[in-house]
Amino acid sequence: METFELVATCGAGLESLVGKELKNLGIEHVLENGRARFKGTKETIALCNVWLRVADRIKIVVGEFDAFTFDQLFEGVKALPWENYLPLDAQFPVAGKSIKSKLFSTPDVQAITKKAIVEKLKKVYHRPSSVPLPETGELFKLEVALLKDHVMLTLDTTGPSLFKRGYRLEKGGAPLKENLAAALVLLTNWRADKPFVDPVCGSGTICIEAAMIGANIAPGFNRDFQCEKWPWFEKEIFEKVREEADEKARYDVSLDITGSDIDGSMIEVAKRNAEEAGLADFITFKQLALKDFKTDKEEGVIVANPPYGERLLEEEKVRVLYKEMGKVFQPLETWSKYILTSDLTFETYYGQKATKKRKLYNGALRTDLFQYWGKRKRN
Repeated sequence: METFELVATCGAGLESLVGKELKNLGIEHVLENGRARFKGTKETIALCNVWLRVADRIKIVVGEFDAFTFDQLFEGVKALPWENYLPLDAQFPVAGKSIKSKLFSTPDVQAITKKAIVEKLKKVYHRPSSVPLPETGELFKLEVALLKDHVMLTLDTTGPSLFKRGYRLEKGGAPLKENLAAALVLLTNWRADKPFVDPVCGSGTICIEAAMIGANIAPGFNRDFQCEKWPWFEKEIFEKVREEADEKARYDVSLDITGSDIDGSMIEVAKRNAEEAGLADFITFKQLALKDFKTDKEEGVIVANPPYGERLLEEEKVRVLYKEMGKVFQPLETWSKYILTSDLTFETYYGQKATKKRKLYNGALRTDLFQYWGKRKRN
């Protein structure tokens, strides 16, 4: 059975979560900045695409070597077994990046990589050097990445990023990517038998991801992946992984998940998104101002991604919201609260120091997850 060198890429600060997910799938791995590396078969590729909640992409590592000159880059790329991956008619755009390397011009690195692959394929497929390759077939997205003169060439198996689950029909003004929403849930102490609340739920993404976790529904269950279209990737591999995922889902589980928002139109959007995900029965969405939130339930979990007030005019409004959060959440001593914001003065307005803070990135934006751990209920 053919084995591939693989990487699961992810946002900065989320590597350990991807590592835990791989461990749960029985996959040995090594964590690096922004990715986890591991070995696996085509079944592993399918399994990771269907099941990983926090990763961005699953890529095949075609090859690695050091290059200090463009000649070394060209020869290193050309020496790799491209015929194992790219059929004669493959479309293969080459993306590139170069960090702290002698070959710092990304456009030149991309052009030379593409030229080397073309030359290799023409030789393998016995094409005259004057005749261009057709590039009319399926898409094989390649990346050449240089870091400190070390070259890594990867082939993307995923297609549109893994955060694109397919259920989000509409989104609000500052949407949270689905994989970061899943990460926020996985970073809490929530279990499926506890209440879960997002009091500023917007389009409902955090609640929907919590429901998928609580019901053990694979996040990639209802979408397609690029490698499924490749001629050498057997269709039955993904069919089997999806069938097994369906069997593992707990569609009959009882979950107590609530999302609320002051904006009634966003609540309607959240309901439509939950219906599209097939999770409407697991989540209660209601229009409610944060200041009116109250509960007599115990040992629940609150996850909130309030507006950040990136524009100065909004800053004051947002800080009023943070103060309201502090007042509303203070009596909930047995509840744990997790609040994501880029406002590093959040604790001042909330009125309490966090138990723990964790640095995360919402896209390119640096944010902090302020964690307030609830007291254990005494029997």
